[in-house]
Amino acid sequence: MTTSTRKRSVPRQRQPELERDFARSPSLGYEAPEETGLVRCLAHGFPSPLVRWHFHEDYELHLITETSGKAFIGDWIGPFQPGHLVLCGPRLPHNWISLDVPEGGAAGRDRVIQFRHEPIERAAAEIPELREVMQLLERARHGIEFFGMSQQAQTHWDNIKAARGVRRLGLFLEFMADLAQCTDYRLLSSVQMQGAQGSDGDAQVDQINEVVNRITNNMAEPIAMSDVAAELGMSESRFSRFFRRSTGNSFTDFVNRVRINSACHLLMQTDHYVTDICYQVGFNNVANFNRRFLEIKGMTPSEFRRQADTRFGSGISSS
Repeated sequence: MTTSTRKRSVPRQRQPELERDFARSPSLGYEAPEETGLVRCLAHGFPSPLVRWHFHEDYELHLITETSGKAFIGDWIGPFQPGHLVLCGPRLPHNWISLDVPEGGAAGRDRVIQFRHEPIERAAAEIPELREVMQLLERARHGIEFFGMSQQAQTHWDNIKAARGVRRLGLFLEFMADLAQCTDYRLLSSVQMQGAQGSDGDAQVDQINEVVNRITNNMAEPIAMSDVAAELGMSESRFSRFFRRSTGNSFTDFVNRVRINSACHLLMQTDHYVTDICYQVGFNNVANFNRRFLEIKGMTPSEFRRQADTRFGSGISSS
């Protein structure tokens, strides 16, 4: 087995941008505000000004219909292909970068539905049937990838896009019911962005994303919490509390999770030896790598590669 087959570079990610309401121009494919209520539909291609690492206050249900490449959802990096269906929660950074775009671009790559949390939460307090949807939305704060629903999702999107008023709302809830009842899914990001509202909250999210960028962009380099805390002008204890409050993880656990997620990507997309991947993602010994991998994923790296080969057809044998 060689160590070069199918090795691909991962695009370097910028700090995510907060998508503002005023940026949702109809010229970019957004529906005009007077046409929508709770649910907004969007279709766009690649390349597009909309393809950037960003986050917003809305949930975003994202269906890829053309091309394949790399998806970035919170701290998760992984492959996508046509039929890739993901529900992202509020303030969870995300982006999809196509790597096999035909000459002239891919005009119809994305089908998107965006909606707000508060109206559904208020309605669920009075309508018991919506509690199932609330459970789905809680999971979405990690990002959910659904399997085996691509054609169904395309049909739902087309129907919702063509409808208005209460009929659109009814079709949207039917789609949510199908997603809530889907049992073939996985949660993607170990990070739940929990930034507060307002400018102070945005500044905190920017600080956290600066740290996330440093970890993900310099995977193999050692990173000490004391150094990061000093750069942000915080004591270690204050930074530790701040980081856990913002991400739901301790700094060390977060670094380990990011590195293990990157290892999963390499296990699925390359034929690199497990021992090589260990060092590529920043672990300094194989025993610790295997222990952390088992702790986070519930299986060994070799078992993960075998399961990925079976499920996703990567064609890569275990090592």
